[in-house]
Amino acid sequence: MSETTYNGGCLCGRIRYAAQGPAENPHTCSCRHCQQHTGAPTAVWVEFPRDKVTWTGTGGLPATFRSSDFSSRAFCPRCGSSIGAIDDAPTIALLLGGFDHVEDPALTPTHHAFADGQPDWWKIVDPQ
Repeated sequence: MSETTYNGGCLCGRIRYAAQGPAENPHTCSCRHCQQHTGAPTAVWVEFPRDKVTWTGTGGLPATFRSSDFSSRAFCPRCGSSIGAIDDAPTIALLLGGFDHVEDPALTPTHHAFADGQPDWWKIVDPQ
């Protein structure tokens, strides 16, 4: 797989990132932590090795909140935008909505985690 740079950031632009990939494990999730972190019934995540993510904005690193025994949720301290999750494992999961170009086919989710947490009215139809 070739390496691509995926750029993105928060609403105000202070927290910016460049993630070198291939993108790993693009997926949706409807667990309660994701719902509360994003304010949406489903979050869309793309993972990258920690050493492949560079924080490029004037705000430096995002602020974090320890949300579980293995992960912290990242957000912009200025505008409040959710950025992603910084896991204790060498992984950073970025929310797809923050990417500059969300239409890249490599970012298309391949599975849905915690589908039982979706509201009954929220169903994803598999196009295959």
